[in-house]
Amino acid sequence: MQKLLAEGLGTAFLLVGVVGSGIMGAALSDGNTAIALLANAIATGCILYALITTLGPVSGAHFNPAVTLAFLIRREITTRDAIPYMIVQIIGAVLGVWAAHIMFELPILQISTTDRTGVSQWFSEIIATFGLLFVIFGGLHHRGEAVPTLVAIYITGAYWFTSSTSFANPAVTIARGFSDTFAGINPTHIPSFIAMQIVGVGIAAIILPILFKED
Repeated sequence: MQKLLAEGLGTAFLLVGVVGSGIMGAALSDGNTAIALLANAIATGCILYALITTLGPVSGAHFNPAVTLAFLIRREITTRDAIPYMIVQIIGAVLGVWAAHIMFELPILQISTTDRTGVSQWFSEIIATFGLLFVIFGGLHHRGEAVPTLVAIYITGAYWFTSSTSFANPAVTIARGFSDTFAGINPTHIPSFIAMQIVGVGIAAIILPILFKED
């Protein structure tokens, strides 16, 4: 229960950071999308660092079904533990979106109309997810204490160097479908994003054990 609470609460706060900063950035940027995205990226990186540092020792700080799946493939987590992790991550993510809406006096229940589709964005999600797993497992292999910083910096950068703005997380992708704000994604485009994220996990499962082979 302690681990599940950590995963659910951590994922909820992650979405508060993602969606809340998107709303604030859009409201204060006076229509300048670059400034809004910069604010969104920085806030997301900051909340990731804080959450992974504080909750990593409790649950491993996955906050992401793709990360949990990667650990499952590596047999570092059991199916019995992985499935509840993924469920609470999705629930926590949706609750985090709703919390952000309440903070900014927006309707709690929303459906996004923001289109995010096309080959370029699908490919971006493969790269974004693979890259996230690359820094996580590379960090764990070489310097475990640096993982919070590595993930925070990577996601902050990936907001800018991927055309999809680096969702790289099925729970985040699903939850953002319930927010018709700067951070939203049209629900009809969610399945393709998640499929590409899973492809990224598959590629990582092949390459990373070779790259970061145990001595």
